[in-house]
Amino acid sequence: MAYIRSARKEDASRLSEIYAPYVVETAITFEYEIPSLAEFEKRIETTKETYPYLVIEENSVVQGYAYASPLKERAAYDWSCELSIYLDKGAKHKGYGRALYEELENKLKSMGILNLYACIGYPIVEDEYLDMNSAKFHAHLGFQKVGHFHSCGYKFNRWYDMIWMEKIIGDHKNKTEC
Repeated sequence: MAYIRSARKEDASRLSEIYAPYVVETAITFEYEIPSLAEFEKRIETTKETYPYLVIEENSVVQGYAYASPLKERAAYDWSCELSIYLDKGAKHKGYGRALYEELENKLKSMGILNLYACIGYPIVEDEYLDMNSAKFHAHLGFQKVGHFHSCGYKFNRWYDMIWMEKIIGDHKNKTEC
């Protein structure tokens, strides 16, 4: 049975193992280089200062992770955040992604977050590096496409689009205190 918990600095090595193929073999992330272990540790710790950073384990092995980050670094955006998720190649189609996102959404909602966003690499034409699976996954979870940027990412000697998807998870009432 799968178990979701908060990521720890000690998870950095395993999370890097999960992330590395996305960097080297896909245009799902627009990073060119695999972050160092120290950089991964820093990303976990920095994220956890403000937002949830979750991992999903099965048989004591981390199978994937998801986290939230600021949409923008301005106070007026404090009710919105960006989500990211990565699963081990062998852990896809097991419901782990949905489980991670549902837990992340619950935690963010309890923090007062109202809008969730996902920045997704989007192929002009599907190829061996990028398909529509991420956009379909997010749509299946209730996200809607709200923006499309054309030929804004260059990786593997070709151009890729990027889309933004949004999910509203709370009521937008006037705040009396900001």
